[in-house]
Amino acid sequence: MAGTDSTRTAAPTGGPAVVLVQPQLGENIGMVARAMLNFGLTDLRLVRPREPWPNAKALAASAGADTVIESARLFDTTPEAVADLSRVYATTARTRDMTKRVVTTRQAAIELNAAPASDVSQGILFGKESKGLHNDDVALADTVIMAPLNPAFSSLNLAMAVLLVGYEWYQARDLTSPSSMTMPKETRPAHKAEMVGLFEQLESELDACGFLRVAEKRPVMVRNLRNLFGRAQMTEQEVRTLRGVITCLVSRRRS
Repeated sequence: MAGTDSTRTAAPTGGPAVVLVQPQLGENIGMVARAMLNFGLTDLRLVRPREPWPNAKALAASAGADTVIESARLFDTTPEAVADLSRVYATTARTRDMTKRVVTTRQAAIELNAAPASDVSQGILFGKESKGLHNDDVALADTVIMAPLNPAFSSLNLAMAVLLVGYEWYQARDLTSPSSMTMPKETRPAHKAEMVGLFEQLESELDACGFLRVAEKRPVMVRNLRNLFGRAQMTEQEVRTLRGVITCLVSRRRS
């Protein structure tokens, strides 16, 4: 369906970042960029793409969405890719063995549009074409998105998944108003980098005291703890306070 018209008013910007974790084919990245620009999404982030970047196949497959391809940013890890975001959604087609809030694509779109853009930076994680997201990536997210598809055949390729979420976001932008939740000027929602800093400090101290001593259970216990604090939707001030509590408790134990 062709429909590019440079004389028309540009779509609204400021939508969520699209984070592709370990995408495998350059052509798929290009088709994702094409899907994004249809709905005014321009912040594309790539975590360890399998093929070299920049990628000529991606540019060709983008069908004119050059601005998305050329401004795409590369990251070595998922935590680095979401470090500046304060709210992250993870897309998945299967249930996960972790306690995580789950919403439909439409509900996610309403929430994404309702958040005050000045206070909340947002992103959506999409996994590799063959296996989707790793559980450690899902653990970084605040919420899981599951599309209401035919349960007997819920197979979407990467670009289709991005197109579905982008379409819902675009359609919901006039149905929502900024969130009424107020927050003191002295603080803001915690960025993922700040949350990861809290996680790493806590896990380091739990390693030191022997709480995570059983090696085979450690990954699941760590994910459970990260999910627990992730559901709290903490502010930057709350993260600093909790890190201070951990430091105080540890220093008193060692004194």
